[in-house]
Amino acid sequence: MKYVILIADDEAEIRDLLRLYLENSGYDVLEAADGLEALAILKKEHVDLAVLDVMMPRMNGLHVLKKIRETSNIPVLVFSAKDADSDKILGLNLGADDYLTKPFNILELKARIKALLRRSRAGQKQQAQPDSKLVCGHITLDRDARDAYNDGQLVDLTAKEFDLMELLMRNPNRVYSRESLLNAIWGYDTSSDIRTVDVHIRRLREKLERSPAAPEHIMTKWGVGYYFKF
Repeated sequence: MKYVILIADDEAEIRDLLRLYLENSGYDVLEAADGLEALAILKKEHVDLAVLDVMMPRMNGLHVLKKIRETSNIPVLVFSAKDADSDKILGLNLGADDYLTKPFNILELKARIKALLRRSRAGQKQQAQPDSKLVCGHITLDRDARDAYNDGQLVDLTAKEFDLMELLMRNPNRVYSRESLLNAIWGYDTSSDIRTVDVHIRRLREKLERSPAAPEHIMTKWGVGYYFKF
């Protein structure tokens, strides 16, 4: 079965270029010229991954992302001509799984799409295990249902947040550098994207720690990286 990728960008030349490369790589591609058209497609079509441009008419990519995250955890990659950290962090805070700045290298985009789909499919196909639930204090991960709980209350995690939390909980007290987490969770290793890890860690603390400013479990090893304290 082919993966279906939605490309939402108001520039027809970019959509045509991405369609050509992605279809040649074996993907099915759907196109939207603005945010409202993208949402309409998502409501009626099966989509495995969405690529959203930030600057689109009628509804921008970040608003589309916010709407997607109300009902779905499909992988979302956001790209924009803006190179400001604030735009990247805003996209990640809204639930984007990855971010690229225009102009981008098409081979890098394809690599990131492949990595996002691989992680997403692995999570969907995860088989029942005797240790399907990871429990530590007030935090519980149900690996089969891919659900997270804080003091018994269901918490909504994005796919990447869940993957990151699962990796840390399965390997308690092991310190991971930002670069190793990028490679393990996002499927690539580049120092220019280490802020992606920082944003996801902060969101996990906000969602799962009783006191995000004084975490009990999702810890920082200063100058090294992050680890889960059991």
